[in-house]
Amino acid sequence: MRFGITILPEYRWSTAAPKWRRAEELGFDHAWTYDHLTWGGLQDSPWYGTMPTLTAAAMVTSTIKLGTFVTSPNFRHPLTLTRDILALDDISDGRFLCGIGAGGGIDTTILGGDDLSPRQKVDRLTEFVELLDKLLTTDGVDYKGEYFETRNGRTLPGCIQQPRVPFVMAANGPRSLRLAAKYGAGWVTTGKKGVDDWYAGVAELSRRLDDVLAGKSLDRYLSLDDGGYALSSAAAFEDAVGRAAELGFTDVITHWPRAEGVYGGSEAVLEEVAADIIPRLRG
Repeated sequence: MRFGITILPEYRWSTAAPKWRRAEELGFDHAWTYDHLTWGGLQDSPWYGTMPTLTAAAMVTSTIKLGTFVTSPNFRHPLTLTRDILALDDISDGRFLCGIGAGGGIDTTILGGDDLSPRQKVDRLTEFVELLDKLLTTDGVDYKGEYFETRNGRTLPGCIQQPRVPFVMAANGPRSLRLAAKYGAGWVTTGKKGVDDWYAGVAELSRRLDDVLAGKSLDRYLSLDDGGYALSSAAAFEDAVGRAAELGFTDVITHWPRAEGVYGGSEAVLEEVAADIIPRLRG
């Protein structure tokens, strides 16, 4: 089992930098931040840009992997995103993970225009991932789809990680799961919404992925906190990780405790988990 932590991009860097350094010191395998213009859970809070935040995090760490949780087509074009990915992959010396999903929430309409239907969102995601894959592996890309276009998209020098940075694909539906199986190095889920037994919903999604993969191997990341904040106590964290392991997940992700509100908790619990629980569960 590998362990990840999400640090929301809400802090001034003087406050955020020690958290990113501490995540590495505590032994987390990967650290993430949200890729939104605005997140509905903290719509009235300060919010900073994802790529500058991860670039700064790369400069104050040396081993921990860094990722977007998750990037979507809501406000990004594959070619401009490619430039950011190439820079971040280089600055981090090959530690970047690109989480990718269809997109939703306030970002869907904040730049204007109508919200897309679920089918249209997956259509757009398919184009987004297909073109991003081409741009990160091929120089001089001509592409014309319904949602995205490039004309001789130049993308030198290529990624540090070859053939490109890993995609960790957020997917629940049949089409997006097939897309994850085709392009992903990993699959990430927050579970099913509106179900009484969250873990039963996660198990169902995992079985759907099994059917799509047909024996192919894929790392599986579970966002633990959608089933209740995992760092509410050390015991809660250990129980959540155990249940994730039973369902075949290779990686789990929790959130850095905030002072109050969403993901409100104690950094003392985080320290206890990192010192006692994670080393034992990793073993």
